[in-house]
This record gives sequence, C-alpha cells and structure tokens, in this order.
Amino acid sequence: MRRISLAALAALSLAGCVTSPYGNHLRNVSVDQQKLADDAVKQLATLWPPAKTQFELKQTTPDVFGNALLKNLRESGYAVMEFSPNTTEDNTLLPLRYVLSQIKGENGNLYHLTLWVGTESITRPYIEQNGMVMPGGYWTHKE
Repeated sequence: MRRISLAALAALSLAGCVTSPYGNHLRNVSVDQQKLADDAVKQLATLWPPAKTQFELKQTTPDVFGNALLKNLRESGYAVMEFSPNTTEDNTLLPLRYVLSQIKGENGNLYHLTLWVGTESITRPYIEQNGMVMPGGYWTHKE
C-alpha cells in the first residue's frame, strides 16, 4: 500500500512539471514577431469574420508574439477573452491557441506558426533570410 501511495505522489508531482505544448518557443530570436502576428490576424479574418467572432485564449500570452496577436485581434474588431484558469465553458467563444517555433537551417532560420481555433487549425511556415522574415509557403487550413 505504501508503494502505491508513493507512486501516486511521484506521478502527481511530475504532472505539475509538464509544460504546455502551446506558446512561443522562440528563444533569443530577433525575428519580427509583430509581422507574424499581423499575417496571422489577416488569415484569421478570412476564415472567421471580425465583429462576428469571439475568441477565448486558452493559454497565457506573456510573449512578444502573444501580446501582438492579442492587440491585433482587438484592433481588427474581434472580441477576445484573455486566459484565466478559473473560467467556465462558454459555447459562444471559440477557443484559440498558438504555437510559434523555430528550426535552424543551413540557409537561414525557419519558423512555423500554427493557430488552433476550436477543432480547426491554420499553419504557415516562414523563412528568415538576410534579416528579413517572409512567408515560406501558403497557409494550410485543417478543418
């Protein structure tokens, strides 16, 4: 019985160490994250119209990209409820999450941005060359 309780205690303590897979995973990068947020909001507006769509952020946004995304969404006419661990489910709000990551390549840095809106996602690669960030492909939309 003592082994079971020790195993359960260890499992619970490890569960608290797991970090969210969502968020900005760029470290010490000087990429123009405002430009990425601008592009993301433009694409969101083509699929979910502003002034008719209400988002609920399902993660904290303490990073440069998250802050720019939140600001751009509001300036574009979206209602956005910021993350709070104490909120109750509201079916009128679309859950919104993002992941921004980086891959170091031989010819420059590659970036990958995915936004989840409810059960759908949009994704786009970006490439950095000569200090400039530009789309490395088209947006993909998974319904």
